[in-house]
Amino acid sequence: MSIKAGWTRQQLLVAFNLYCQMPFGKMHSRNPEIIKHAKLIGRTPSALAMKLTNIASLDPAITSTGRKGLKGASTADKAMWEEMQAGWEHFAVEAQHATNIFGATTEFGVAIDDNTPIPDELVDYTGSNKIVQTTTRVGQDFFRRAVLSAYNYRCCITGLSVPKLLVASHIIPWRVDATNRLNPRNGLCLSMLHDKAFDAGIIAIAEDMTVTVSRKHITNTDQFFNSALLAYDGKPIILPEKFCPLVEFLAYHRQHVFET
Repeated sequence: MSIKAGWTRQQLLVAFNLYCQMPFGKMHSRNPEIIKHAKLIGRTPSALAMKLTNIASLDPAITSTGRKGLKGASTADKAMWEEMQAGWEHFAVEAQHATNIFGATTEFGVAIDDNTPIPDELVDYTGSNKIVQTTTRVGQDFFRRAVLSAYNYRCCITGLSVPKLLVASHIIPWRVDATNRLNPRNGLCLSMLHDKAFDAGIIAIAEDMTVTVSRKHITNTDQFFNSALLAYDGKPIILPEKFCPLVEFLAYHRQHVFET
């Protein structure tokens, strides 16, 4: 019986890309996307699913829940996890390039309109070259898919599950922190309305992961505000399966964006 060679860097990049952009509950060998990607990279579906489980063992959002059956990650897995955390933009571009080389696509059975603009990511492309534009677009797509898949394509405040009405909302605005622009832990999956309210400082997420609504706009006559926003005041958000938002990012938003 021949022994399968170790994972190449390109194969690992595809696996990490899948991990970042696929809901945790779909990481099993029967998933058609895993079957397809396994064939493209020359691995069995079981091997690729196991690799995704190995990667999951490095994610605090998953290990903190006491999930059973997670296997230990290899040295190469740990090194790529650290590399990814240290430079999200570079990782996103390289991972997408590796995925393209194998001829893979990343749809994961969820219809996402990749042309949907991400409000605080609007970039002025005037004078920029095609490489810059492509890199920025790849980064935007990666961030959106990573954040939405982490929350299983549901608004973390309302539970809305229509992908075209969901936004990968930055906690620390895009323009403020270039290092964490593509960090999924700097993101929340929100409906378009709640994304706008979050960016405007009308709502925030408290330290205990509950919704806080600014009292600045409360009136007795605006029934829509009361039902769509104020009704969620004090209620816990739906926590993601992967990439939990960092408390220091949420604290920044409360201090610098939220209307007290």
